[in-house]
Amino acid sequence: MIRYGIIGTSWITETFIGGAMGVAGMELAGVYSRSAEKGRSFADKFTAAAHGKTVPVWTGLTTMAASDAIDAVYIASPNKLHYEQSKLFLEHGKHVICEKPIAIHPEQLKELTALAQEKGVIYMEAIMMMHQPQLAALKEAVAKLGRIYTAHIDFSQLSSKYPAFLAGQNPNIFNPAFCTGALMDLGIYCVYLALELFGRPERVRIDSQFLSSGADATGDVLLAYPGCHVSISYSKVGQNRLGSQIIGDEGTLTIDSISQLTGMNLHHKDGSVTPVWGDEAKNTLMGAEARDFYRYITEPDATRAEYAICQERALQVCELLETLRHEAGIRFIE
Repeated sequence: MIRYGIIGTSWITETFIGGAMGVAGMELAGVYSRSAEKGRSFADKFTAAAHGKTVPVWTGLTTMAASDAIDAVYIASPNKLHYEQSKLFLEHGKHVICEKPIAIHPEQLKELTALAQEKGVIYMEAIMMMHQPQLAALKEAVAKLGRIYTAHIDFSQLSSKYPAFLAGQNPNIFNPAFCTGALMDLGIYCVYLALELFGRPERVRIDSQFLSSGADATGDVLLAYPGCHVSISYSKVGQNRLGSQIIGDEGTLTIDSISQLTGMNLHHKDGSVTPVWGDEAKNTLMGAEARDFYRYITEPDATRAEYAICQERALQVCELLETLRHEAGIRFIE
């Protein structure tokens, strides 16, 4: 049994817990919150995930990391805290699955990857698309497109926090002090898919639009490959209604959701359409990454190569994101 703790009490942690409930060997064994009352209220909702037990609540991270009550932790705190919190739990020999972005700078990721290896624990980024069966289905469909000259990958989702920003508030997602913004929150999914399908680009270009807080609100990226251009767009101040597409001389693959890899259809040259993948429940989607996290911990020999690919891709994404931030002039308050 892998007993895991949770850092964060947002909807994303609730969804992860729901997904992990589908993994027989995982048990919720603790919640961290700065507020004991808020933590208790959150933990009490998930006794089923703890197999009927009362879920402990910690208000101190060091105490939680040192506890023998947990073997692993899921980190869903603000981006700026990912490095220091991951390091704390890795130093205490805990397995770590950390929400994207796993680290802000490649040097941080390399340091913590080495630390995890030294401690003999798993350290991975929570990125749904890398662990879903539909990724293989997508690649099979892409192989039927013939020669690919262009692709457009978009993740534009109007933030629920945008009205608060317009009202004069400064939500975390639009605050550079938390190392976030459109590229780090949504563009990361587009970068992941581009690297997974096309590899490292030869050249990159980026243009970003900024809010008065200094956070990037939207961005457009061009990744140049031999004989192929991949354009990426993302926004937290508007909603995409058309999805993404990968265009070849034998057909076109359309994708409704990049982050979930759902709503995928293969459009043939003759106008016919072959469904590739429909919709999935969010718990099912996050359950896939929880299941792989469990597998990497409990089946290290059988999953070593798979885990290594995840680590390599996470570093490639982190490196490209840093390049794009530099080119766009995206600055964090660190």
